[in-house]
Amino acid sequence: MQLSEVQKIGVLGGGVMGGGIAQVCAMAGYEVLVRDLNDDLIAVTREAVIDGKWGMKRAVERGKLDFDEGVAAMARVSFTTETKDLAESDLVIEAIPEKLELKQEALKELDGIVKPGAIFASNTSGFVIGEVARDVSEARRALFVGMHFSNPVPTMKMCEVVFTPDTSEETIATVAGLGEKVGKNVSLVKDMPETYGFLLNRIFAAARREANQIVEDGIATPEDVDKAVMGGRNWPAGFFGSRGGMGKQW
Repeated sequence: MQLSEVQKIGVLGGGVMGGGIAQVCAMAGYEVLVRDLNDDLIAVTREAVIDGKWGMKRAVERGKLDFDEGVAAMARVSFTTETKDLAESDLVIEAIPEKLELKQEALKELDGIVKPGAIFASNTSGFVIGEVARDVSEARRALFVGMHFSNPVPTMKMCEVVFTPDTSEETIATVAGLGEKVGKNVSLVKDMPETYGFLLNRIFAAARREANQIVEDGIATPEDVDKAVMGGRNWPAGFFGSRGGMGKQW
């Protein structure tokens, strides 16, 4: 499937991540359907997309989004508790909790529901994509990628597109193009067995290990390590402070 053919996007799982993904896709002009388990969870996601700290109303208030464009984008996001409602999606982005078996089971079920030719993308933080796609059909594996966004999705510019040996070149190009269309800086990443974390999380984990070692060796205090990385690399947060940090919503 080419980028021009993608019109409807399904998001499997809401919350902060799924809601953020739905929001940026809707703001880019796509019709988006978010599927979650129950109405209470849907209400949480709707609040994040519309009224949350990084939601569309706040974007309009800050002058980041035109009022009419914001109203139109809000109307492009809908919600369901029925997986079957995702059947006509052109692309489905999985954003359920970070449990490999749960993702495998959900995607296997989805594979039997969603139309042939639709692309599947997993927003896993770092599971091997070939393992996430283990139980889908052979035909769907050619249409399967990782599509890892950074939190909070509406403001962070990163999108890692992770391809396996089975992923078609057209699928890679389509998903990378989608990432750029929703306003992200796309990095292409080769799926690597027996690893976790792709680019961002592997690099951050290495930096975190070194920061911990510096503190353990008595070279510097946690406060001074944080001041160095925040002042020297313009990171909004360091490793040790309680103000927020990597992997949190700042």
